Amino acid sequence: MNTLKKIVILGPESTGKSTLCTQLAEHYGTQWCPEYAREYLLANGTDYSFDNLLTIAKGQLALEEKYTQQALDDMKTKPEQPYPLFIDTDMYVMKVWCEFVFEKCHRFILDEIVKRQYDLYLLCNIDLPWVKDELREYPDLESREKLYNIYKDIMVNQQTPWVIISGDYDERLQTAIQAVDAIL
Repeated sequence: MNTLKKIVILGPESTGKSTLCTQLAEHYGTQWCPEYAREYLLANGTDYSFDNLLTIAKGQLALEEKYTQQALDDMKTKPEQPYPLFIDTDMYVMKVWCEFVFEKCHRFILDEIVKRQYDLYLLCNIDLPWVKDELREYPDLESREKLYNIYKDIMVNQQTPWVIISGDYDERLQTAIQAVDAIL
């Protein structure tokens, strides 16, 4: 029987994370867990506080648990097929967000980073054009580069396999599929 493989897609805003999650879930015939922050900020506005980020982190974890349970249920009907679950954002993203904006991080988020186990990280590079939407905050290249380098440093200093995802949308998808296939 297969085990569930959890793959996190992370990186700065406007790097194609949600698009990649959608494409990968479609390719593998599985699901993906969206980013809770988008839903929260659209409902509550973009004038968020440090404490709001804790609420968002807890919402993200609840969403991840919901999609994990759905994936485990789906696996019962397809026990012979590999089942990757793609997760758009994790507690590393919340840590970076807290520290980048407020220069501190909630202990809860740090504790969850230690507790949670994933099978692969896909780090989206900033080589796609930045696309404005009502929630995005950092259109300038300097901030995008700084954020990308923070994520890259985190990946280098943790134990889970990870791959940089670069290029146009098709190249990104092909690189991601190769990385996912390697762990299935």
